[in-house]
Amino acid sequence: MGEHSRRRFLSYLVAAPTLAVGTTVAVDALVPTPAGAVVPTLPPPADLVDLGDLLILAGTPTAGMLVLTVREDGDVEFRLPREEVGQGLNTAVAMLVAEELDLPLTRVRIQLDDARPELIFNQLTGSSNAIRSLYGPVRHTAAAVRSRLVAAAARRWGVSADTLRTREGAVVAPDGTSLPYGSLAVVAASPDLGALVATPKPESEHTLVGTPTGRIDARAIVTGRQQYTLDLDVPGAKPCMVRRPPTLRGTVKAVNNEAAVRAMPGVVDVVVIPTGVAVVADTFGQALDGKNALDVSWGPGTVDALSDADIRGKLKAATAPLLVPPLLTRYLDAEFDFAFVSHAPLETNSAVADVRSDRTEVWSGLKSPIVAQETIAAALGLPVDRVTLHVVQAGGSFGRRLFFDAALEAALISQASRRPVRLMWSRIDDMRHGRMRPATHHRIRATHALGEVLSFEHRVAAVETDFRHGLGEILTATAASLPPGIGNAGFAQTLFLTTVKSPYNFGLTTQALTEVPLKMHTGSWRSVYSANTRGAEEIFVDELARRLGKDPVAFRRTFLKNARQRAVLDKVAAEGRWGRTLPEGWAQGVGFHEEYKSCTACLVEIDATDPAHPRVMKAVIAADVGRPVNPRGLEAQLLGGLTDAISTTLRAGLHIDKGLPLEGSYSQFHYARQKDSPTDVRIFVMPANGDPGGAGELGVPAAVGAIANAYARATGTSPRSFPVDFDVDFTPFPR
Repeated sequence: MGEHSRRRFLSYLVAAPTLAVGTTVAVDALVPTPAGAVVPTLPPPADLVDLGDLLILAGTPTAGMLVLTVREDGDVEFRLPREEVGQGLNTAVAMLVAEELDLPLTRVRIQLDDARPELIFNQLTGSSNAIRSLYGPVRHTAAAVRSRLVAAAARRWGVSADTLRTREGAVVAPDGTSLPYGSLAVVAASPDLGALVATPKPESEHTLVGTPTGRIDARAIVTGRQQYTLDLDVPGAKPCMVRRPPTLRGTVKAVNNEAAVRAMPGVVDVVVIPTGVAVVADTFGQALDGKNALDVSWGPGTVDALSDADIRGKLKAATAPLLVPPLLTRYLDAEFDFAFVSHAPLETNSAVADVRSDRTEVWSGLKSPIVAQETIAAALGLPVDRVTLHVVQAGGSFGRRLFFDAALEAALISQASRRPVRLMWSRIDDMRHGRMRPATHHRIRATHALGEVLSFEHRVAAVETDFRHGLGEILTATAASLPPGIGNAGFAQTLFLTTVKSPYNFGLTTQALTEVPLKMHTGSWRSVYSANTRGAEEIFVDELARRLGKDPVAFRRTFLKNARQRAVLDKVAAEGRWGRTLPEGWAQGVGFHEEYKSCTACLVEIDATDPAHPRVMKAVIAADVGRPVNPRGLEAQLLGGLTDAISTTLRAGLHIDKGLPLEGSYSQFHYARQKDSPTDVRIFVMPANGDPGGAGELGVPAAVGAIANAYARATGTSPRSFPVDFDVDFTPFPR
C-alpha cells in the first residue's frame, strides 16, 4: 500500500480468533411448556439445530474477517460479504455500524464485497441468515474500530481513554472538546496502539438499532440512480442474448443459418454455449433480432415427455406411506398439491464479463459468489485467483440468485468471442429457463381421541431441488453438530429436517421428504420447503379443528407449545377482531409459522363472493423475531411474504407442458397486482428479546395457510390443489 493510501484511512479487520465464540444449547431449554395438550410432542430436529445454526457454525472460523474503513473525511465504509437483493440488508448492517460508532447513519457506506474465497462458507446469502450471522461480528468489528479511535484521541490529548466518549462521529473530551473520526484515522491505524479491549454497546443503550428506519438506498432506487448489473459502464462490453432450447435442458445440435445471422445489422458474433446459442451485437435490440432469427436444430431435453399431470402422478406415487394405522382411533386424512412457481424477480438474469487470456472479471447479482468464482474459473481453465467476481446489488431474488447461470454464460461467451459482453436474459428466458420452486405433493394424517391429537404425520414428495450453490459443502462440514440420526440422512432430508417443524403438541409427530429425481431447473424459492409444507399443515389444522368442533384460533392456542407462540396468535386475533361478522361470501382465515428462531401469525379477510376471482381485503400480521434491527425493514419483509402467499395460493404458478413451462411473462404468470392486494395491512413487531432470528422467509407459510383457510370458509370448499385458480388463460409464446 502506498504512502498516500496508507494515510487516507483506518481500515480495520478483526481476526477470526478474536471473535470465535462457542455456544452450547441445553436440550432442557428446548422442552416445550405445557399448552394443555394431553400428548406433548418431543422437540423436532429444527428446534435442536436449524439450518441457520449450521450456517453460523460453518462460518464461525471466518466470521470476524470483516473490513471496516474510516476515511479522512469521516465517512465509514463497510465491506459486506453478503448480497443485497432488496431485502434491506445494506440498511440493517449500516445501522449496526452507526450504532456502535455513534455515527450518523448518513456517514456509513456499504460496499458489497467481491468473492472472497478465504471466507470459505461465510459469503452465502440465504436461509434468512444474514442478520443472524452478522449481528455479533459486525458489532464487534465496529466496537474495535471505536476503541482504536478513542485510543488515538487519548494519545493526542495525553489523557486516559476511560475519560473519553464518542458522539456524532467524534471523540469527545470531558471539557467538550472533540476530534472528528476522520482526523484520527491515521493514528488509529498505527499498530503501536497495541491490543485494545473492545466491547459492543449493551443492547439497552441502543438508540438507532431497533428503531424503524428508511432504506439508505431508497432515494437512489426510486430516482433511477441505483446501479444494477446492466447499468454498469464496462468499456467495450457488447450486448448479447441467448436463444434457448424448446424444452428444459435441451442441447444444440447445429446452427443452420449462422452466416445469415452474422450478416444481420449490428451482429458481431454468434457463439454456441452449453445452454444455447448467443448472439453478440452492438445493441440489445440487434442482439434480440439476431437471436430470434436463429434456426437451430435442438437435441432433446431431460423431461421432454412430461407435463403437469405426469409429474403429479410421479409425485403421488413417490409419497411415502403413513406409519400410524387408524385402527382404534378416529382420524383425518388429506392430500394437497402445489404447482411449480417462478422466482420472477423484477430484474431478469444478467451479467457482464470480461475474459482475457490471463484474467477475468465478472459483474453480477450473486448470493453464492465463492462457488460461482470456483465454477467459472474451472470452466475457463483459469486459476481461481485470476477470476474476480464483483457482487452487484440485484433487483430481487427470492432464492433465484443463489445460482449464477448468467455469470457463467457471460464468461463463456466472452471467452469464445474474445471481447467483453453484457448478457441479458429476456423475461421469457427467466420464466421458462430460470429456476423454479419444485412442485410438491403432501399426504397428512392426524389421529385423535377425546378432543386430543394423538399423532400427526406428514409425508412430502417433491421434484428434486438443485442445491449446487454451496449448501452441500456447508452441511457436510457441520454434520457432526447435527442431532443423532440427522447427520446420516440424505442431503435434502437433512435440509428439510433442519428447516421444517410443527409448532404444535400433536403427540407423535413425524415429517419426511421424498424427492423425485427429475432433471429440471429447480432451486430454493422463498421459504424453501416450508411455504408448501407448513402451508399445507396450516390448512390441515383448520380442518382438524373443524372436525373436533373447535374454533381455529382457540384450537391453535390449545396446542401451540409455548407462550411466545401464543402471543403472536393472540395479537392478530385481537387486532384483526377474529370472529367478527362479515358479509356473505367473505371470511377470515388464520395461520401460524415458526422458523429460524422467529415466529409469526397471520389473519386475513377474503372476499370470495365470486369464487373464481377472490381478493384478500385485509391482513393483520404479528411477528416475534427476537431482536429486530430495523422494524421497518421487517415490516417490508412480512408484507412481501404476504404478497408471495396471495400470489401462489390464488393464481400464480407454472404449467409444465411437454418439458417446458408455458408461462413467459408477468401477464401469464399471475403474480399479484395492486388490484389483487389488500388495502388494509397492519403489521406488529413484538418487543425485542434475545438475539435476532431469521425474517426473510418467515412471512410466507403462515400467510399461505391463512389465505387458503379464509377461501375455504368463504366458499364452503376444501381446496386441495394450489393455486386455486390455475387455468391456462393465455396464448403461450412460441417455444
